[in-house]
Amino acid sequence: MADTIFDWLKRNGISFSDRRLILEALTHSSYVNEHKEAGHDNERLEFMGDAVLQVWTSRKLIMLEPALSEGQMTTLRAQLVCEEALARYNRQLGWGAYLRLGIGEEKSGGRERDSLLADMFEAMLGALYLDQGMEPVTKILEQVLTPAIKAPKSETLIDYKTRLQEVVQADTRKTLRYELLGMEGPSNHPEFEMAVLLDEIVLGTGKGNSKKRAEQMAAKAAFDKMAR
Repeated sequence: MADTIFDWLKRNGISFSDRRLILEALTHSSYVNEHKEAGHDNERLEFMGDAVLQVWTSRKLIMLEPALSEGQMTTLRAQLVCEEALARYNRQLGWGAYLRLGIGEEKSGGRERDSLLADMFEAMLGALYLDQGMEPVTKILEQVLTPAIKAPKSETLIDYKTRLQEVVQADTRKTLRYELLGMEGPSNHPEFEMAVLLDEIVLGTGKGNSKKRAEQMAAKAAFDKMAR
């Protein structure tokens, strides 16, 4: 019998009661397109998990000794919860094996794609929080995120959105806005193009295999332009 996410949770001493919620966290939209009976994909739970992750990480960082400044905490949190980091946590836990994908997405390598693994990681946190509260979330994040706090951070984990916002707010209290310019490629492997705007002025554009990645690339382009 194949190993399941429920086997993983039991092995790791994590309680659950709503199996439907856990399965939803594993379900990519491509799977729902081919299995209508599957119900919802994991985007709603990803939204919940993102909020839980932000709160948990913020609390962890504010308790550190010696105390970090607001700016240091903002930068470190961005590095700890960026797409690449979340995908890495997922791989450490081995959750990618349980991701439910459509045939096309599976064949195109979706099971190894950072954006899908990051989304699933957040969705699982969201599902476990709704089902059991903060206890299982803490057990998982202490295992993968706490060690990452002291690990060296690579250049790829720089959060350019936060850096750009800090540069802009040094001169004005205005907020940057991100806008989708277009999407190309097949539905199972799209490429997004995003723009970052300030007062309707385009500061930079960027492309990526997820909206989050494209936003980071747009912010990087704007940041690099300002740094010249």
